[in-house]
Amino acid sequence: MARIAIDAMGGDYAPRTIVEGALWAAQEYGVGLELVGRQDEIQAEIDRIKSAGYILSDCGTKGHKRRIKIDVDTIDYTISHANEVIGMGEAVGQSIRRKQDSSIVAAVKAVAEGRCEAVVSAGSTGAAMAASLFGLGRIHGVTRPAIAVTLPTMGKPVVLIDGGANSDCTAEMLAQFAEMGLVYDEDIVGVENPRVGILSIGEEEGKGNALVKEAYPLLKDLHEQGRINFVGNIEGKELCINKADVVVCDGFAGNIALKVTEGTASLLIKMISTEFKSDLIGCIVGLMAKPVLRRILKRTNWEGFGGMLLLGVKGISVIAHGRSSSYAMKNAVRAAVRVLNKDINSKIAEKINR
Repeated sequence: MARIAIDAMGGDYAPRTIVEGALWAAQEYGVGLELVGRQDEIQAEIDRIKSAGYILSDCGTKGHKRRIKIDVDTIDYTISHANEVIGMGEAVGQSIRRKQDSSIVAAVKAVAEGRCEAVVSAGSTGAAMAASLFGLGRIHGVTRPAIAVTLPTMGKPVVLIDGGANSDCTAEMLAQFAEMGLVYDEDIVGVENPRVGILSIGEEEGKGNALVKEAYPLLKDLHEQGRINFVGNIEGKELCINKADVVVCDGFAGNIALKVTEGTASLLIKMISTEFKSDLIGCIVGLMAKPVLRRILKRTNWEGFGGMLLLGVKGISVIAHGRSSSYAMKNAVRAAVRVLNKDINSKIAEKINR
């Protein structure tokens, strides 16, 4: 049985939603868990779930909560005590060195020592990346790990890389992100010969800041070598219309694009909901359209994707949203389970070192 290390103290609603989502995932996907964090708090959550026999979740629809039956006695889990927590606002480098007994450092250590096959954390993105980088090491040839984010579209999801791991990048790093993103898109998303683009402010070659202008010829050269299928610059408005399957950028621009997309989707749903409640006709139409809106919400809701894979480290590290609910956490564990048997790291190493 595969085993997943869970940073039980990472996230805005930890440990409650983290423990709930992890147990839900273990029951649904048949994996074992190592829950890492303050033992008494984790045990209290497990006892509460065991006593109730269920957890409550809206399952990503933002509607009425459903009871999800959880049989704790059938789940293979252990608790590893870690007394410290790295907060969202803490300096990452200092915290990783100073707080060796933090939940994220201990969870990564469980993978490094071979007790678990993957680590999942909804805590500080910087701390999760740094702990994974120092604890697991880089794949040979990789300059800097990057976060691969899947964004919903009308067709197959588009992969955005880097989603926030590296604020400052070089052109060479973006070229590596393109090759790592391509492997991820082929093996995990299932796209054949993915089209790779670079996020810019215009379609024409020569548009963009200094980083984009330096990276463009490197990606073009990889295309001419037959290593990637490069389609040029991708504007922000084209991010979710399947003009490219993999979109490359630095982590600063990528994280902004990710948060704007997330915020816009949430705003549109709220605006539509408000309009349907504005008058009698709107209420009637809203009731008729409710099943359709629920399906749309489920397709666009980030909680359904759960977690983002950190590519380039020697192991499987999944970074979940800081506001993860139990449903989002369940899907973050699912994201780890999906790549367990894909051997993605050796394929990245082969691609990078060719």
